[in-house]
Formats: sequence, C-alpha cells, structure tokens
Amino acid sequence: MFQNGIHFTNLDAGLCCNGHKTCCTMTPGAWGGMASERQHRLAIVEFGRLLHGNGFVAATDGNLSVRLDPHRLLVTPTYMSKGRMKPSDLVIVDTKGNRLAGKRNVSSEIGMHLLIYRLRPDVQGIVHAHPPTATGFAASGLDLNQPLVCEVVVGLGEIPLARYGTPGTPELAEALEPLVPSHDAILMANHGVVTYGSTLENAYMKMETVEHFAHIALVTHLLGRAQPLGEKEVEKLWAVRHRYNSGGKCASTRTPDAGQDLREEAERKEIAGSRR
Repeated sequence: MFQNGIHFTNLDAGLCCNGHKTCCTMTPGAWGGMASERQHRLAIVEFGRLLHGNGFVAATDGNLSVRLDPHRLLVTPTYMSKGRMKPSDLVIVDTKGNRLAGKRNVSSEIGMHLLIYRLRPDVQGIVHAHPPTATGFAASGLDLNQPLVCEVVVGLGEIPLARYGTPGTPELAEALEPLVPSHDAILMANHGVVTYGSTLENAYMKMETVEHFAHIALVTHLLGRAQPLGEKEVEKLWAVRHRYNSGGKCASTRTPDAGQDLREEAERKEIAGSRR
C-alpha cells in the first residue's frame, strides 16, 4: 500500500520491533512530541531520500538516527543507499549501540550518534552526510565560521571544523567531543558534516543550511570580496540566537577548532619560509 507517497509492505505498514506492536505506541514528552515509532521510520526514509536526491550523499554514504526514548535509538543500517530504504530496513539499538531489533547491521558510525545523544539531551535527531561544497571546505582544512550571512549566525552560530578521525573508530568521537556541546553543525576534516537538532527534520534543515552557506562562502572567496559582519553586528545576532533558539545548547563564546589550528600552522610556515 501507499502512504504519504511511500510504498509499504505489510510488514512496513503494520509491524515494528520485529513484530512487537507494543513498540509502536505513541512516545510522549521530549522523545518526538507524541510521534510513534512508525512515524519516525517514515521520517528517516523521507529524509534519507532527500539527502540522496539533493546530492548530499552518494552510494551508501551517510546515516540518520532518531532518539525513540531514553534507552533506544532508531538508526539507518550500514551498506544501504539512503535513497532506497524502507521503514523495515531500519535498526533499533540501545545506548551502547547494541542491536535490539532489525535484520540489518548497524551503521559503523553509530559511535558518533551515541556521543551526540549522550552529550546533548536536547537532541532528538541526527544527520550525517557528505554535501560536496561543505565537505570540500572540510577537506581543505577550512571551517565555515566567518559571519557572512546573518541568518546562518542566528540559525547555527558557527560551523567549526573537527580534526580528522578514522570513521567507525573511537577517533572520530574523540575529535567531535569538544565541539558537540556548543554547536549544532560540525564539519569533519576529510570526511563530511554532521548536524543535529530537536527533531530529525530540524537536523536535516541544518544540513541544507550548511551546504547552502558553503556555496555562498565559496562564491565570496572566488570573487575576492568577502565582507564579514562586524563584531557588534555579530553580538546582536548571537543575542537573537539565544532568544529564539532556547531549545538547543548554543555557544556563548567562540570555540577553538581544527580549522583555526590549521590556519595558524599555515601562517607560521609561511612566515618561516619568508625568513629563509
């Protein structure tokens, strides 16, 4: 049958948690605003297709997750195109990443999701992707912290760059850990982008914002005429951000990141070379 433009098998339409219908009851409070597990499955499938359709992922890249309750997460499986998932393909894990339900294997990058949920109780949805322009910045050792667009400052504050960590290993979580508490979007050096928010839709929208802003930043670089907002203007925008984004943990001060370290290192090398 079809619902909301998505095709369901009988399993998809009627069962969750390997057939235990009790898992499909409405989830109260902070965990999805009364959204059911089935609705969360639909949402992950929908936003997975948007990621693939917009070119933010290729092949089997990327992963998405939702916090079902304090003890369970719904996540995308490994080795599967995000544009071809069905609700029944998704996997439920506990807070240590152990599979509780689902036939497929858990994403190898589950550790990144577990870290973010642990450090950010306000987060209910996470999206990881490789949008080309933003990932190009990450692969060049560049953050997206320049205050070029007022809406981005209000919506995301800063978009720092985490140092490189091998995907699927504790290195990646260790690289992200200092930045997660005070940012909602992070570039990962030579890897991609992770965004998170109060809902999966919110996390996905932040991913779109990051890639859109990366396009703008690239154009200003090509034109050679970037005009960042002044300190006073930025302070006003941060005040607006705190006022209208109380649901997230926003940094009150700017946080050092790998991009800054790389720029400083490049400057030191340039100075040293000029002295020879």
